[in-house]
Amino acid sequence: MDATPAVKRYRSIFISDVHLGTRGCKADYLLDFLKHNESDHLFLVGDIVDGWRLKKGWYWPQTHNDVVQKILRRARKGDQVYYVPGNHDEAARDYCGLQFGGVHVVDEWIHTTADGRRLLVIHGDQFDAVVRYAKWLALLGDHAYVVLLQLNTVFNWARRKLGFRYWSLSAYLKHKAKTAVEFIGKFEEALGDEARRRKVDGVVCGHIHTAEIRDMEGILYCNDGDWVESCTALVEHDNGVLEIIHWAEAMAQRTAVKAAA
Repeated sequence: MDATPAVKRYRSIFISDVHLGTRGCKADYLLDFLKHNESDHLFLVGDIVDGWRLKKGWYWPQTHNDVVQKILRRARKGDQVYYVPGNHDEAARDYCGLQFGGVHVVDEWIHTTADGRRLLVIHGDQFDAVVRYAKWLALLGDHAYVVLLQLNTVFNWARRKLGFRYWSLSAYLKHKAKTAVEFIGKFEEALGDEARRRKVDGVVCGHIHTAEIRDMEGILYCNDGDWVESCTALVEHDNGVLEIIHWAEAMAQRTAVKAAA
């Protein structure tokens, strides 16, 4: 039985919150995803590189460099690549309107789907009151989050040794926290209100590391997730249908098929 997946091509792929430059980044998962999934449009929806962590200590393994090279290679091949900076890579916002190696740096973008819907593509930190008005608190929370991701790495190392698949402890704990659930709800409402104000059909964002597609009273809310916890991407099919791809699960299924062959 052949467990090697065929390369799939989509009209658009949206990824965010990769956090290159941190130990929590699942660069190997993202490389595998990019190897097996292609698109006409590739949107990098913020926090691709984690400037906050790199300022505190340099960490840049070969796999992180490979991710950058793979993205640049796609741009050279003719893919339309748009980079929408987030709060962790906010220094890139100084270069909005320019392009580097075929990658267009933009503060935000209006993407029109194949079925004619207009979607605001934005990282979303602009609607996070903590990041916007109390950055010191956001930095403190970032430190605690890094510790949690380190625990998540150790936890999953033990799971692999026992033959279990990847499972995000940090994502589980975050969803169990009442304050986190309330924050996510307010964040989504703020993005929905902004989409209405802009008179667009929906919004694609990142920032909160929670992948989701849902209707918010006529506004389509899409969050493409992240590549430190859930390893998810948002894809647009040729007919305009949007779908969240859970790549850690896809890799686990592929491994299981290989083991059974």
